[in-house]
Amino acid sequence: MPRHADPLLEAKIPDAAARLWKEGGEKVLTIRAIAEAAHTTTPSIYRRFKNRQEILRALLWRIRQDLLGVLQTCRSPQETSQRYVEFALRHPREYKLLSAHDFKPFGTGRRRSRAGQPSGSAADLMEAKLAEFLRRSPEDYKRLHLAVWALTHGTSMLLISRIVRDDYSPELLKSCEAAVQVLIKNASAFTTAK
Repeated sequence: MPRHADPLLEAKIPDAAARLWKEGGEKVLTIRAIAEAAHTTTPSIYRRFKNRQEILRALLWRIRQDLLGVLQTCRSPQETSQRYVEFALRHPREYKLLSAHDFKPFGTGRRRSRAGQPSGSAADLMEAKLAEFLRRSPEDYKRLHLAVWALTHGTSMLLISRIVRDDYSPELLKSCEAAVQVLIKNASAFTTAK
């Protein structure tokens, strides 16, 4: 009897890649391992994805969507930065992948969706949260956005890489939160508006 195509396989492949990445990072993410984890064959994967890089792009898209899902519900820039760090610490391998491949947050020409919402990067979303909270244009607070991102990303990477002694970690988190509060309170010092 002929085998029937699995209509859910297109989603199972990135799911399997995500599980493998979470367990062991890039070294375990092979086409053969993905096929095994997705309960399929390597030819079936190649019929849907040209190569490992395409699977990696699908994985990056999924991680970005997960992070955006967390950040979109935040009601303030402070909460957004706090949830950003929490996401990074809960998903260290995914965050490293995202930051290595996906962060071009401050370049020109970022697209916005029709509704004016960010088109898909955490940086765009943070910029929009700042503008909403401070009732100004996102472009007015580019410097503030850079400062907040530098703090949250830097804190995340320091804690993920375990450079900071364990007994300093809680203090580093509190320091980051306090610094973001000060930056937001003094937002006018960071405006780029003319």
